[in-house]
Formats: sequence, C-alpha cells, structure tokens
Amino acid sequence: MRINRKYMLTATMSMLLIAAGCDRLQHWFGKGNSEQGFVKEIPAGADDNSNQVALLLPDFTQLVEQQGPAVVNIQATRDNRNIDGENEDSTDALPDNDPFYEYFKHLLPNVPKTPQSNDDEYNFGSGFIISKDGYILTNTHVVNGMNNIKVLLNDKREFQAKLIGADTQSDVALLKISANELPVVQAGNPKDLKVGEWVAAIGAPFGFDNSVTAGIVSAKGRSLPEENYTPFIQTDVAINPGNSGGPLFNLKGQVVGINSQIYSRSGGFMGISFAIPIDVAMNVAEQLKATGKVQRGRLGVVIQEVNYNLAKSFGLNKANGALITQVVTGGPAAKAGLLAGDIVESVNGEELETSSDLPVRVGLLPPGKKIILGIWRKGKKEEISVILDNMSPAITNPPTIASTTMPTDGTNFTEQLLGLTLRATTKGLMIEDVSGIAAQVDLRHGDIIVAVGQKLVHDKNDFEQAVQASGKSLPLLIRRGSGTQYVALILP
Repeated sequence: MRINRKYMLTATMSMLLIAAGCDRLQHWFGKGNSEQGFVKEIPAGADDNSNQVALLLPDFTQLVEQQGPAVVNIQATRDNRNIDGENEDSTDALPDNDPFYEYFKHLLPNVPKTPQSNDDEYNFGSGFIISKDGYILTNTHVVNGMNNIKVLLNDKREFQAKLIGADTQSDVALLKISANELPVVQAGNPKDLKVGEWVAAIGAPFGFDNSVTAGIVSAKGRSLPEENYTPFIQTDVAINPGNSGGPLFNLKGQVVGINSQIYSRSGGFMGISFAIPIDVAMNVAEQLKATGKVQRGRLGVVIQEVNYNLAKSFGLNKANGALITQVVTGGPAAKAGLLAGDIVESVNGEELETSSDLPVRVGLLPPGKKIILGIWRKGKKEEISVILDNMSPAITNPPTIASTTMPTDGTNFTEQLLGLTLRATTKGLMIEDVSGIAAQVDLRHGDIIVAVGQKLVHDKNDFEQAVQASGKSLPLLIRRGSGTQYVALILP
C-alpha cells in the first residue's frame, strides 16, 4: 500500500499479508429486474416503533442474499526469489503478537515474516462475476505483476484465473475462470445515482470474505490527481485493504461501481472512498476482452476549470465547461481550429459540468471517432467537428520562455491601474512586480502574459489595446514555468 494522500486498496501481503458502455451492459449481464429495490415496505397504518425506524433505514439483506454469490475473493501471488528491490505497494510486516498475524498465517502458512524476505508476495482483493461463463472484473492494482491468480467463490470453490488484460489508467482488470452457469451481478447506470443515495459494498477487507458495508454517495464525478479519465463516485462506505475490485451496489441491487481507492492520512479508512463507475469499467472490459488492450480518444489540448471570475471575464453566465489554455501542435484540436481561450461547453450535445468531464467523455470514445464540440468563443457559441486520434503518453511540456528583454517605454497608465510592472520579452510581457488589484489574484513575479482573452500580446502597446477592448473583466493567459493557465483580473 502506498503511504500517501491516496491509497490503493489491495491487501498487499508481501509478508503476511463516456456515455459509451451503458447501452452495451446487457451483453455481459443479461436482463435483470432493474425496477425492484431492496427497501422493505411497511404496511400502511403500522405504528410500531421498530417499523418506524425501518421506514427510515434501508434493509440490505435481500441485496446481499441475491448479489453476494457473484462476489469473489482474489488471492494473487508473485515469486520474488528472482526479483530485486522492495515492492512499493507492500505493507510493513505485522508483529508476531498482532491478533491478525495468526489469522493470516493460517490462511497463508508460507507467508514470510520479514520485509527482507525474497519469498512470494501476496495480494488480497475482491472482484465480481459479470458473465455466466466466468469473466470477472477487479482492479488492476490487485493483480498487476502477479504470476498466479486464484479466485475463491462464495460457495467455497477455487479456480485459477487467467488475466485477460489490465488497464493501469482506469485501474480495471478482466479475469477469466473455467466455469459455467455462474451467478452474475446486475448492472445499473451510474448516471442515475444521486448524492445522498444509499449504497453498499461487498468484499474481503483484510481477507475477511463476504463482508458487507454501507453508506451514502458523497459526490459524483470526482477527478483525482493522475486519474484524468475516471469520474469517480465518492462515498462514505467503509472500504479497507482487500475491498479493492469489489462491487458497489445501489438499493436496487445493481452494481454501479468498482471500489478502488481511499483518501487517508493514516493509512486506514477515514470516511472517503472512491469507486470507478461501472459504465467506464465495462467500456474497458469490452476492449480488454476483444484485443487485450485499451485505446482512448485524444483531443490534444490542455485545459483548466472555469471559475466564477473567469466565466465573467469571458462573458459567460455560468461557470461550466473546460477552458483551453494550450493546443498541442499537430493534434486533432489544432487541425480542427480550436484555440487557447475557447471554452468547451459540450461534447456531442452533452453539456460539461466541470473541466474534468472533457477528458472522460473523449477518453471513452475510440480513436478516429468524429465528435462535435460546442464552444464559447469571443462572446458567442460555435460548433466545431474534431476527429480524435489515439491517446499517447503524457504531452511534452513546452520549454520555459526565455526572458530576452526587448525595448520598453516604461510603466504606463494601464499597468498602474492593474498594479503590474511589466517588461517586454520575446514571448510576451513578464511580470516584474505585483501590487494593487493584481496582488489579489493568482499573478506572480516571473509570470509571462501571453494573451488577453484570445488576443496575443507582444508588447505593452498590444497589452494596452487588449485591456481597453476587454472592459472590466480581463482573462489573462499567462505562462508559468512550463505550463499555461488563465487568470481573471476584475477591474474596479
């Protein structure tokens, strides 16, 4: 387990221890009664106190009875005798007097006791069956790098599993066991989830199989660092090491997500857990089954969130969408004519609530797909068609702008009004001092102003004209180090 601000949830035992997909789920799961829930009905007129309590709290018993048999326990091992170095996901060995030591020792009698041992490494996790012929979903971090994967069913049967494919970017892996007529889960639509709705998880935390925990949906569409292509479901369901890869159910008994990560400062559950939406997972699973790998559409832009001040400075009534700060040369967006300063408001007619919606929607589409982007440019709506290409590794950051000085005419009235001292360079205006209203926003010494809105500025005269044409809300495109971003400056 990585000890940092986010935690992958595998019980790692080196010592003892986008709209696409939902309409295709029937291919895996078959038909189910999606309308029938598992909340008990209380007869009209009932006045018993216990019945009144039952009216307020959900009953998960039928859900567990019906869906529990499709949840599996996964034990993955790797022979480390020829592997050097320490596994970064491994936890410290439990002391001999820890009550869990004997438990895990009983489960895995050959588990080594010291972190220096080169014997097998063990991962515990969970998963769930999505087809009667033995396809199983779990997390990539449960099985990645392991050479022996064992699946334990609810009825105590054990199977060796084949890894069909694993996608590190979504943390979704597809397994296959040789069995037929297996119980399967029913899939729901994560888009129908509402914040505050009850959900439940079934898994094997710390190896305790068939453990059930429950809570509510805390938020939807969460974007986490380095996880740009997954709109996580945030819940307060108790999730611990070993729950990774297990299902998250709604009250209808439908799987809506795969439990994947927690946020913690202690290493244990602290009330914040994250699940991968099932439509995203199934999109990945279908590609893994077909080709063993995943391809994602690529637009070729760098974006940022649209806050209230930026929306105001660009003339928008609400702070939605994704603001483009950089267009990658030669990419699909550049070929289609997208510009820095364009705000993408929709993809194929579907509105974007936040900037993180854009990479998710695009990433769910295949390379070569033609999409229609609704954008806001220079105070009006436009539509631009783009043909996606295949997502490549991380975009190379542009080089830092050199600060070669060009002739300057001294500080002018506009600079005094904004509280800026500027110096012309080969690539824009460098900020040498910040005061007044400029000091109240995120402008810093050394930033280079590249544009005002979508008008490039090469010298102070360009800047003066752009400011005068922009009114009282100035969206400044700045370059800071190797990145670019917009900062809204509101004039008094």
